[in-house]
Amino acid sequence: MHRYELEAFFTQIAAYAAKRRLGDKDRKHRPNASYADMLERMRLPLSNDGMPVLEMLSRLTQQAEPGLGAMTGPRFFGWVIGGSNPVGVAADWLTSVWGQNVANHLASPAAAAAEEVSGKALLDLMELPRESSVGFVTGATMASFTCLAAARSEVLLCVGWDIETKGIFGAPPITIVLGEEAHSTIFAGLKYLGFGDANIVKVAVDGNGAMYAAAFAEAMEKATGPIIAIAQAGHINSGAFDPFTDIARIAKAKGAWLHIDGAFGLWARATPTHRHLGEGADLADSWSVDGHKWLQTPYDCAYAIVRHREAHARAMRIPASYLPGAGDGARNPSDYVPELSRRARGFATWAMIAHLGRKGIADMITRHCALARRFAQRLGAEPGVEILNDVVLNQLAVAFGDDRQTQATIARVQQDGVCFVGGAQWRGRQIMRISVCNENTTEADVDISAEAMLKAWAAVRSA
Repeated sequence: MHRYELEAFFTQIAAYAAKRRLGDKDRKHRPNASYADMLERMRLPLSNDGMPVLEMLSRLTQQAEPGLGAMTGPRFFGWVIGGSNPVGVAADWLTSVWGQNVANHLASPAAAAAEEVSGKALLDLMELPRESSVGFVTGATMASFTCLAAARSEVLLCVGWDIETKGIFGAPPITIVLGEEAHSTIFAGLKYLGFGDANIVKVAVDGNGAMYAAAFAEAMEKATGPIIAIAQAGHINSGAFDPFTDIARIAKAKGAWLHIDGAFGLWARATPTHRHLGEGADLADSWSVDGHKWLQTPYDCAYAIVRHREAHARAMRIPASYLPGAGDGARNPSDYVPELSRRARGFATWAMIAHLGRKGIADMITRHCALARRFAQRLGAEPGVEILNDVVLNQLAVAFGDDRQTQATIARVQQDGVCFVGGAQWRGRQIMRISVCNENTTEADVDISAEAMLKAWAAVRSA
């Protein structure tokens, strides 16, 4: 492109972005078109000559708009996904403009340094062991996969099996001990690493989905050989935390590796108000946590944090003669993730930590938890509506009458579009799951949304 074309192109994108974000609060919190509609709208005939860039951009935005969810809107409560703060988005734009491959420190010292210093800030924020290494990955699935790969390598090495040399075939069997309501991404990571149901021991949990320490102790007592234990900070439906101090003590006595799935809940340790929920989490060996949740970075951004830096690098490092080694105290980002080519995720993380600061992050999380309690008070006061969990964090599990009525209420709320919520099956019941995680959500948004939910419930009940 010529200079004037490039400037016009980027200016048009910026103008569209500002207009889109300024409309978040007024937009219906649902897509206006179905998947079938969008297949037709997004048809892509392959032309010989292509399309001028400004025309292409205009057509792309016009065609895509009806099928976009208002996931950055203040009344999106479907999942814990944050709101892609504009500051992080801007840093992510710069990341794309700079086009840095962040595999090694030599080719892009800025990208490598951004990850190193941001990683240290994350350890400080969540009060995790400062010697830990941090890998910048896509999301909680890859974060847990990376941590569990390091765990697999280390527990096998401790019994004399070098998996990096000998591979998995013939290795001593590893026992995985976790809560019976561990998140699906944990099971996905285990599957990718070659573990099946026969390797997994599921521990009984309480009414909020947190492991019983006594049940965990019993399971660990029976386990033999190499062991990986997995605990949870922030149950997906209830926000509950496992009893980390007891679990860590039991795991250590058995020589087990302890991993904590803290996709969103681990951020509680960054607050004075909810830090107690994560007490003892720092005793673990590894942690997975998302940036695109409570740090409000854009997708994709998550962190694989491992106390044992060498085990982390041993499991992930990709050796090649054309790649420079670390050395001289430098850190190669690709040594801690399962990728060579990827986004320089450290820039958006750096920008959000710099922008919000310690107090800004803590205040936002505390406010979201208070808004969740406000939801519970408003909805729970209505006849026929049950709050099924202890609201300790930002999650609510809500039932409206019976399962059929709950499903119908969810469908009406989604169709109305005042807010967006999702459903799930939990403990044999259909629930509406409410997740408060957008920086821009206010008390007014909660009140408007609760009113819309109760209006939908009234319509269902009277049908």
